Amino acid sequence: MGEDTANRRSSRGTRPEGSARRRWPLAAVVLVVLAVALMLVGQILRLPGLDVFGTDVKDRSGAAVLKSVQDMHRYEGAAGTYQVVVDLEQDARFLPAAIRGTRTLYVATGGVTAYVELGGVGKDAVTVDAQRTTATLRLPHARLGSPALDPERSYAVSKQRGLLDRLGDLFSDNPASERAVNVLAARRIGDAARQSDLTSRAERNTTSMLQGLLRALGFERVTVIYT
Repeated sequence: MGEDTANRRSSRGTRPEGSARRRWPLAAVVLVVLAVALMLVGQILRLPGLDVFGTDVKDRSGAAVLKSVQDMHRYEGAAGTYQVVVDLEQDARFLPAAIRGTRTLYVATGGVTAYVELGGVGKDAVTVDAQRTTATLRLPHARLGSPALDPERSYAVSKQRGLLDRLGDLFSDNPASERAVNVLAARRIGDAARQSDLTSRAERNTTSMLQGLLRALGFERVTVIYT
């Protein structure tokens, strides 16, 4: 009787210690799950203060490789700098934007040059009188170069994404969306350059350059005609 009572007291005395040991792994799992949940919520909703591990930026880019060399046979007579606000929205069919879709507000700054092609000008394009005092040059009209975005002066103002898009960004990047914004921005800048007087300014500046060059060689009258 006394021995049984002692055993029951001993077993009751060790139960809390065993239960505490079993609760520790469960509590650790719960804490880990909560920490991961907080980080996911912070990543999805972009909440400040929930980036527990911070961001460490390392540049492991390789050296630039020369792919081709092209001789330039043109005179760039003018250059324009343009800024455009791109508002690009991409939605999915039959789904609300809050579930699937993106909308990006992007301020793009880029430049376009206007040039006159001189490499294809033949001998018949230049006429000089017998006294070598008058010269006439026939050149092609100025053309526009390809728009070039300035990454240091271009930036995204806001980017709204649906829930599925936010979850997808956690596992993979989507460079196609950034490319779509850049392509649209370059197209808008090119349209603005075509509507401006950039090519006319390039022709005027090219004419002034050639007149100054030929007058320094002794020509008194220099005429430049664009055809």
